[in-house]
Amino acid sequence: MARIRVLVVDDHRIFAESLAAALAAEPDVDVSAAGSGPAALRALERAAAEGRGYDVLLVDAELGARTGGGELPAVPAPRPEEPAAVDGIALVAGVRAARPGVRSVVLAEKDDPRAAARALQAGASGWVAKDCSLQRLLSVIRGVLRDETHLPPALLTGVLRELTAARKHRSESERLVESLTPREREVLRCMVAGLGRKAVAERLFLSPHTVRTHMQNVLGKLGVHSTLAAVALARRAGVGPADQGTGALGRDVVERGGQLAQ
Repeated sequence: MARIRVLVVDDHRIFAESLAAALAAEPDVDVSAAGSGPAALRALERAAAEGRGYDVLLVDAELGARTGGGELPAVPAPRPEEPAAVDGIALVAGVRAARPGVRSVVLAEKDDPRAAARALQAGASGWVAKDCSLQRLLSVIRGVLRDETHLPPALLTGVLRELTAARKHRSESERLVESLTPREREVLRCMVAGLGRKAVAERLFLSPHTVRTHMQNVLGKLGVHSTLAAVALARRAGVGPADQGTGALGRDVVERGGQLAQ
């Protein structure tokens, strides 16, 4: 019998232990628990190194949001190279990027179409109420391993509405980014990378005054009033940061007498 390896990620001790015990009673399920995002990442890393990776993560939608009693014991701080995954959606996204073969199911105390849509966009394969029956949860676990996506019927309309709105928002952001010149797009990528005006000038071999002009043009064309807003819009449009180090970006760009030469 093929066994399903499940990792419960929840910082509420009673819920995590109860759920793990219930799942462990199933003949084809092996289950472990982690009390935080970093602890879950370490568990995934250890399991993969031992050749017995997890199949499904059950992630608390409110992971990291609780304070006070009832939580699982604190775990050591993550190593510097570990992703700083804190909340449940961030953990889902991180696992999806690092270990695409692992399926994630978000466990929630309440129906929230917006949060459920964010979870799906992050890579979750399901959204399940915490008070659902064990049989329902097992059905979802087995279903996501068949590449199914599971949502409560009551959430479907709201989630579709949220996803449609997000797609429309992204399309508008993409249109605005496309209005930029190639040089302005390079400056925007540097902004997304967190570079200040002086660093951008050094990176693109431009004067600070020229970079300032480009940045002002970027903000104007994007219809925003701050670098943070420009970066947020760029992210929605799928614009990534400039590559680190000295490379193709700006290699053939020089400034002569205040004019750009390609």
